[in-house]
Amino acid sequence: MALTLRPDLAIIGSGSGNSLITPFWDDKQVVLADKGIDSTGAFGGTCLNVGCIPTKMYVRPSALSRVPQEAAQVGVTIGAATADWPAIRDRIFARIDAVSEGGREYRENLDNVTLLSEMVTLTGPKTFSTQTGGSDTEVQADQLVIAAGSRPILPDIPGMDLPQVHTSETIMRLEDLPGRVLIVGGGYIACEFAGIFSGLGSDVVQINRSQGLMTQLDDDISDAYSAEAEKNWSVRYQRTLAAVEPLERSSSGQGEGPGGVRAHLVTSDGRAEELEVDIILVAIGRKPNSDLVGAAEAGLDLHPDGRIAVDEYQRVLSGGQPVEGLYALGDICSEAMLKHVANHEARVVAHNLENPHNLRPVRHYAIPSAIFSYPEIAQVGLTEAQANEAIGAENVTTKTQKYGDTAYGWAMEDSYGIFKVIADKRSGEILGAHAMGYQSSNLIQPITHAMSFGQDAYTVARGQYWIHPALMEVTENALLGLDVPVPENAPL
Repeated sequence: MALTLRPDLAIIGSGSGNSLITPFWDDKQVVLADKGIDSTGAFGGTCLNVGCIPTKMYVRPSALSRVPQEAAQVGVTIGAATADWPAIRDRIFARIDAVSEGGREYRENLDNVTLLSEMVTLTGPKTFSTQTGGSDTEVQADQLVIAAGSRPILPDIPGMDLPQVHTSETIMRLEDLPGRVLIVGGGYIACEFAGIFSGLGSDVVQINRSQGLMTQLDDDISDAYSAEAEKNWSVRYQRTLAAVEPLERSSSGQGEGPGGVRAHLVTSDGRAEELEVDIILVAIGRKPNSDLVGAAEAGLDLHPDGRIAVDEYQRVLSGGQPVEGLYALGDICSEAMLKHVANHEARVVAHNLENPHNLRPVRHYAIPSAIFSYPEIAQVGLTEAQANEAIGAENVTTKTQKYGDTAYGWAMEDSYGIFKVIADKRSGEILGAHAMGYQSSNLIQPITHAMSFGQDAYTVARGQYWIHPALMEVTENALLGLDVPVPENAPL
């Protein structure tokens, strides 16, 4: 016989959705449903277990392995770096897994929280049931939040079920550092892992179906990054993966050892190519998990890309109208698919759940993001092309500042770092910024601050001290290079 639960609040997803269980709910009943990450069953969502945090914990040792090369540019000789993959991996997941398991145990031990570690399916706007039958539970909630995240996309081609084919959710737990890696995709996940594996010593080949990498970024940054990537690992454009087959060890014991695969590629003009590697990482994008929870079948509105449609208060829409007491947040509804965006949405949803008569809107403006590849990339706001379309090219001013034209850039002997700012030349309003190079994710933060608080470019540049000769002068000089009006009584 099915168990029916009628909580005050139900949450599907234990990532940012987990933070909704505030002290407000201490004397109320909450159901938290999460099947866990597919590869590990881990609690706590993508960012903690298979996303932002562990990948950056790999980025750090990969960056350190490049120090001998960078040191040689300034006259210092350091011995060649070697990477102990098992030690790096175990350091990362000893911490990650402990945090994940600790989060699960904490929720399980709360008297007011029922944890369902199963896949669930919506049976109505605010009802769902377990799929596996393990607990055979029906949940009928007063308020429900769908925060079920997203998952990697795999192409429908032969060989995707081979153990040598990985997504970002499985590749970080490899037993050993692979000698030869094929990375499929040209977006941020593909580029981050290309930087990681090439830095640690793998022979990396990255393929992309379009010409260039990170083509969703500002054209100048995409072009500059592609040029640098081509220097650091093999990049092949206008190619797609058509099939994968396992390799067999030759009778003489020579050639490709056990575990290798042959990747069949197709060029844009139809030519066939083959590539033999140890593993393949498929990183061609992510899709929202709305289909896994049965959002469409429950009558919820979806965007063409599968995201659940929400209004400015994060309320889920059905038939174009918000459903009272039904919210969504994070990758399952957000176009940005960024953890800091999901966290903001969670704060908004938490407030709105607790204050239904005083709803607060979400703010999706001046959202920064970074790609921790080699080199690092960061961006916020509009690209130059988007700005030209929005206000007319004649009203747009830009400045691209080279790291190497600043004092700290001299110290680094930097030859490729750039920082680009885009503004409205009529008002000085900052429209966007884009950077590639060392610590670009930090250099862009003053621009995010200025955009968020409505500060014009000249006031930001001259209204504060910038430490000399810190690298942050790259940001200052980019702002000063814009063709913008000087406000009356502006600081000197």
